[in-house]
Amino acid sequence: MTSSYRTRLESLAVAAILLLLAATPAAAQRGAYTRPRNMAELVSQSAVIVRGVVVSAKVEPHPELTHLSTVVVTLRVAETLKGDAAGTFTFRQFIWDLRDRHDAAGYRKGQQLLLLMNPVTRYGLTSPAGLEQGRFRISRDAAGREIAVNGYGNAGLLRNLAEELKSRRVQVSPRLATLIEQHQSGPVSFDDLRDLTGQLNALHLR
Repeated sequence: MTSSYRTRLESLAVAAILLLLAATPAAAQRGAYTRPRNMAELVSQSAVIVRGVVVSAKVEPHPELTHLSTVVVTLRVAETLKGDAAGTFTFRQFIWDLRDRHDAAGYRKGQQLLLLMNPVTRYGLTSPAGLEQGRFRISRDAAGREIAVNGYGNAGLLRNLAEELKSRRVQVSPRLATLIEQHQSGPVSFDDLRDLTGQLNALHLR
């Protein structure tokens, strides 16, 4: 077996593993599927949660598994809600759909994002938790307030969260309690999402 053939087989095996990890219902990044997760699950799964502005997004082969396409994204960090990230934050994400090669998997220079990032694998790869579920685009509404929405339109983001918080005897502000009870889908206030993220992270650290 030649070294190039062995490398190709290894690349395909890694790709297969990544696809299997993502393979339960609910659409996310093009060509990939992952099960629905609420905010508590996304926060728990994340190693780093960071808000920032995309400085660059470049599609390139994996440096070792050269048959794998990846996108390398660099953010200018505005704030870190979990983990260790300061100044700039760079990560490499696997691309499994040809369309994502043409638009850097939807990452664009100047985007304001809140990213809930999985731990980095042995191959130096990571992605938002739940793929598009853990990637929130930040913008302003008609009143000038910052809002956040993920690639799934925030559908199910707060599903079953009230019951979970109640069972853990966690009290949140009346504002957050109303949001959790009433929200089904659509944008949420970034301030509310930040506050909720902090409380959920503290809960999982107990």
